[in-house]
Amino acid sequence: MPSTVPSTVVESRALAALIAAEVKQARQFAEAQHAASTRRAYESDWRIFAAWCEARGTDALPAAPEVVATFLAAQASSGVRASTLGRRVAAIRYAHAVRGVESPTTAAVVKATLRGIRRTIGTAPHQKAALTADRLLTIIQHVPATLQGQRDRALLLLGFAGAFRRSELAALQVEDLEEVEDGLRVRVRQSKSDQEAAGCVIPVIRGERACPVTAVRAWLEAAAITEGPVFRRMAKGGRVLPTALTPYSVGLIVKAAAARAGFDPTEFGGHSLRAGFATSAALAGRSLFRIMDVTRHKRTDTLRGYVRRAEEFRDHAGAGLL
Repeated sequence: MPSTVPSTVVESRALAALIAAEVKQARQFAEAQHAASTRRAYESDWRIFAAWCEARGTDALPAAPEVVATFLAAQASSGVRASTLGRRVAAIRYAHAVRGVESPTTAAVVKATLRGIRRTIGTAPHQKAALTADRLLTIIQHVPATLQGQRDRALLLLGFAGAFRRSELAALQVEDLEEVEDGLRVRVRQSKSDQEAAGCVIPVIRGERACPVTAVRAWLEAAAITEGPVFRRMAKGGRVLPTALTPYSVGLIVKAAAARAGFDPTEFGGHSLRAGFATSAALAGRSLFRIMDVTRHKRTDTLRGYVRRAEEFRDHAGAGLL
């Protein structure tokens, strides 16, 4: 039966569908400007704000500046850190921006509230303890001699030796590893400081007391992994799954390993490996710029924080005064 719908109407609908698809694609590209971890954090922050608004019968989008200011005050009163509140403001701003709605976060009342919170509760970040070389050598002695233990040992040693972020360890593929005479060449396809995925290769040197290259090879051989994710989830009974660990899981592995060695697990996390390399290298007197070759910090002032902590008692002005 022939259609009675005019061809112009059909063409209009097809055009509208085409435009809608392109608009959706454009929005997806816009969202891709942020790293996956940042998008996840924004989504979590937005859900918290939206739920808070819904419980009070007010709109989250568009949100009134007074609503955002009140939300921030309530969050601060419940113990949320200033750094987290700053990210939640960014999430609210982003949610409005991608929908073409004016953001309430630019209003004076929101800015004043956030400044007042920072002044009242402080802005000092809570940093995880650095898993320095001596601590790491102690920790790996307590890693169990199981298949999962081999995975964890390889992850800990490689994470430290390459100053890798937990997201980089989770994303690592067998194809990204190249063993050479002096060590291991590890390709990082994309990272926090490389949002456009130019990629880079990090040289991991062999170790004398605990070798990351040997540990990685031993894990891959024992798990019969020849392609795909390097560090994988494991089922009960020690069965290796095809799926990669998540960045969150990497942090849990670090905490569990620290706890087995008698350290306080709350003091450590995924970033502890990266911080541990930078601190240990600074303690060993390595050049700031050589450290940056491994850590890939783009600015020296970020790295100097590790160096200052490593050297805070070295050549102290008060030495011998008392």
